[in-house]
Amino acid sequence: MKKVTQARQNLRRRGTFGAVASMAALALVGCTAGAPDAGGDGELGMQSVNIIVPADPGGGWDQTGRAIAEVATEEGLVTSAPVKNIGGAGGTIGLASLATESDPVTLMLTGFVMVGAVETNSSEVRLEQTTPIARLTEEAGVIVVPASSPYQSLSDLVDDMIKNGKSVSITGGSAGGVDHILAAQLLKEAGQSASQINEKLNYIPNAGGGEAVTLLLGNKVSAGISGISEFAEQVKAGELRALAVSSAEPSELLPDVPTIIDSGYDLVITNWRGVIAPGGISGEDRQKLIDFITEVTSSDSWKQTLETKGWADAFLAGDEFDSYLGENITDVTAVLKDIGLVG
Repeated sequence: MKKVTQARQNLRRRGTFGAVASMAALALVGCTAGAPDAGGDGELGMQSVNIIVPADPGGGWDQTGRAIAEVATEEGLVTSAPVKNIGGAGGTIGLASLATESDPVTLMLTGFVMVGAVETNSSEVRLEQTTPIARLTEEAGVIVVPASSPYQSLSDLVDDMIKNGKSVSITGGSAGGVDHILAAQLLKEAGQSASQINEKLNYIPNAGGGEAVTLLLGNKVSAGISGISEFAEQVKAGELRALAVSSAEPSELLPDVPTIIDSGYDLVITNWRGVIAPGGISGEDRQKLIDFITEVTSSDSWKQTLETKGWADAFLAGDEFDSYLGENITDVTAVLKDIGLVG
């Protein structure tokens, strides 16, 4: 998979951009991960770190958050790393919770999806009010259909979306996020205007986890878009059929699936994920969290996780990530304006 290292490349295509939006469902699930509190500090002098996953269990943010917790406790960086799921509205429900978090040693997962959701949901709490810690990974998406679907290629799906409009339903992550943008961009690449995209695209957002798989396996939707790792198991089992991946090169997890470019649409989009902390924490606490996540991502266990999940290493910490995040917010907002979702 081709590694993307610059802000605008996370929205990269060889032409223009587009997106559409609605709103994800609200869910709140609490659970924990990591070793029990042993009563002493870990390797970095931290006893524990709290991890907030702003989505339901099972999705990309959840997988990433639990991977951080598992690696951190296995490596002895902390003695416990409890994970709490606060799903809904593209992560903005979790973002609102982070704004009231009193423990500075707290990390929340964030990424491309949340950047768009803040704009489309008119979130009162913004990413600029948090403390950026690090970008961790990026992952290409995959477009799938149920095994019984008549669509044998990506062009079959796109042509039907143009012909039959909202009778063709596409499920993906939260409104305004990378999956939503990808669906809109496909229509734009096929020659549809912004107004035609809004008229024809029937995008059904989900709160992450297994919801998309349930909809697809139950033939409740025509197609689905998510990170490759989230659908790879069902594709390999023959339960879903992958039409295309959104990377520039074929995926190692699904090597036989063509890229969107190979399918005739000049489009490449990747989804980045990272971690942020509550706003207003001290410089000492910020550096403690940067050191912590740097140690996590430097470990062999983390590198094995990247390989297993098919995630690309996109590590960027501290001030560099702060600058990147600001640029990404600007880029995504421009895309959403281009399609008429935000003023």
